[in-house]
Amino acid sequence: MIELDSKQKGNLTEIKCLTAFYELGYHCSIPYGENCRYDLIADIEGKLIRVQCKTSREVEQGVIEFSCRSCRSNAQSNLRRRYTADEVDYFATIWNNKCYLVPISECSISKKLRFVPPKNGQKVLISYAKDYEIQGQLEKLKG
Repeated sequence: MIELDSKQKGNLTEIKCLTAFYELGYHCSIPYGENCRYDLIADIEGKLIRVQCKTSREVEQGVIEFSCRSCRSNAQSNLRRRYTADEVDYFATIWNNKCYLVPISECSISKKLRFVPPKNGQKVLISYAKDYEIQGQLEKLKG
């Protein structure tokens, strides 16, 4: 199997997130060009949300993480910039063919989603992936 580069992985994540919205019956729009801070706009029964899709990685057994910053390179360095609530409403990510939708208000420079409880028994400030499954998150929006 061919190893995908980071751009290909990002494109694949976007396609899978877009598909998740469509499978639930929602319409999406994709901005023209490369200079938009969001990857898609989803129409949730007349409410438009800006979604930035991010590729996740497993950081420990049962825990995934994605970056909440953009990164671009120039001749001198890599430039990293956080997304703001003026630019993005939600982050979307895919893991094991399931889409997760996380409000930007719950993110810092990265976001971890857990499938298993922490080994140290911590209960506060834990984000369980099941609480961010796309269908449940969109039901909250329709309110």
